Amino acid sequence: MMNAIEVEDLTKVYASSGRAALRALDGVSFQVPQGAVFGLLGPNGAGKTTLIKILTTIIAPTSGRASVLGRDVGRQPLDVRRQIAVVLQQAAVETLLTVKDNLLIYAYFHGVGRREAQQRLSAVVEEFGLGDKLNETVYDLSIGTKRRVQVAKIFMVDAPVIFLDEATTGMDPLMKRRVMDRIRAEAVKGRTVLLTTQVLSEAEQLCDAILIVDRGRTRASGTLQELRKLSAQMFRVNLTLAVMNDGLMRRLEALAPIEMRVDGSAVEMLFQGEEASLLGALADIARSVSITDFAIRGADLEQIFVTLLKEPS
Repeated sequence: MMNAIEVEDLTKVYASSGRAALRALDGVSFQVPQGAVFGLLGPNGAGKTTLIKILTTIIAPTSGRASVLGRDVGRQPLDVRRQIAVVLQQAAVETLLTVKDNLLIYAYFHGVGRREAQQRLSAVVEEFGLGDKLNETVYDLSIGTKRRVQVAKIFMVDAPVIFLDEATTGMDPLMKRRVMDRIRAEAVKGRTVLLTTQVLSEAEQLCDAILIVDRGRTRASGTLQELRKLSAQMFRVNLTLAVMNDGLMRRLEALAPIEMRVDGSAVEMLFQGEEASLLGALADIARSVSITDFAIRGADLEQIFVTLLKEPS
């Protein structure tokens, strides 16, 4: 299967007179298969938005190569634009037009016929709860509703590759869930999605693979399971004790968890190391007090993310 996106040794340097050049991207490489949801993660200023702007032909790279469905973003920008739908952090709507006109005009620009566009409009308006906003100008909408209009636009068209830069910013939890469900459904249909998000739980639930960047460089990439291996065997333990006292607290602290939260007799701990040695220590504790509930699971994406960014570049 062809890769939907290919990036090879991509570099972007912003030159500024009187100041040191800013290297926003420094040799980033990755591939995204067709039909995948690919997460791009990193702290503010990591280079995520710069990377998306290059892939969507808004800016040119300094060096390296990038392509979307086999079209080179530098040499074939118009061909690339015909294959993509984009939601950027900046306003991607015409604020002086109504919600209805924003959606319909976007569809027309992507070659959707008028009758088909009207049918899609009805479906998208219902899905994103925009029925009472259709005739309002976007300028008068709240931030969250503007974002809904931005995201709704990409479902008015059939572009095979979707770029979402912080797509759910400002949305309420129910709308975020609706958008996430729709993104996953589109991937099942074969559309490719590249998204950035600061909400790591979204990436954990949605993404088939993840790239973590920091200061323009790749820190880690792979599936969540592969990233867990890179984070030195982090795992989380939840247990409930029959009783809790100072002596038991000291014994738990002696296990040297990275984090520990205690709520009554319920304890949650994060560890880094071998599970076997920890289980032996917990078995010793269980000989003196009953453990009524116990669960152990791998680290979640937030823990992996923080751990990898703490490591030296």
